[in-house]
Amino acid sequence: MYPLVTRHFSDDELVFLNLGYEEDPPMALPLEPFDEPNRLFIGLYHRTATQVDLTGKEVLEVSCGHGGGASYLMRTLGPASYTGLDLNRAGIDFCRKKHQLPGLDFVCGNAENLPFDNQSFDAVINIEASAYYPHFPRFLTEVERVLRPGGHLLYADLRLSHEIDEWEKVLADAPMRLVSERDISEDVARGLEKLVPTLQQLYRRIRPFVATNQLLAICGALQRGETSYRMYCFAKD
Repeated sequence: MYPLVTRHFSDDELVFLNLGYEEDPPMALPLEPFDEPNRLFIGLYHRTATQVDLTGKEVLEVSCGHGGGASYLMRTLGPASYTGLDLNRAGIDFCRKKHQLPGLDFVCGNAENLPFDNQSFDAVINIEASAYYPHFPRFLTEVERVLRPGGHLLYADLRLSHEIDEWEKVLADAPMRLVSERDISEDVARGLEKLVPTLQQLYRRIRPFVATNQLLAICGALQRGETSYRMYCFAKD
């Protein structure tokens, strides 16, 4: 689906591929005017990434999509460097053209076989992607490998209710220490509900009815508790 999305959108139409996020009351997050249209997408990145201080850190984002989150975090949180990795080669080409900032780099690669040396990063960010990985435990092992001691995995994703027990088991067995966990289903549902009209307009050229129905179904499932969206922080000791 993601390569298909990449092929159908121009540089300025879709730089975020995650669902929305809005707290109640909303975060008073100061944004540049050009970031304002993406406020509901940015909120999820900001809240996930600021679980730790990234100032001066070397950061890896696994499954960076179209790079909107990478660009925002590089510009606002002060990491020394930020590397975005994605399996979608067309998406990486998109990112390299769209987001040109000092210290920001994009690499094509596999989340389950990260093309980096041991202990290369201080933090790994992973947002709304791990449900698509064939072998999720392998991803967690790779994250632990590339993290330096004292580093963190900053992670957010969703699962259907019948998938949650297995998800929790895999996370409990992760080779890192759980620092915090938070259910953000209501915040994501609130943000997505506001974004549906905008996303309908964007996605109609690809899958007009299916895409709309999927967005509404996800929103309803989050509201009814049939899907859980959670945010985590793990540490490598």
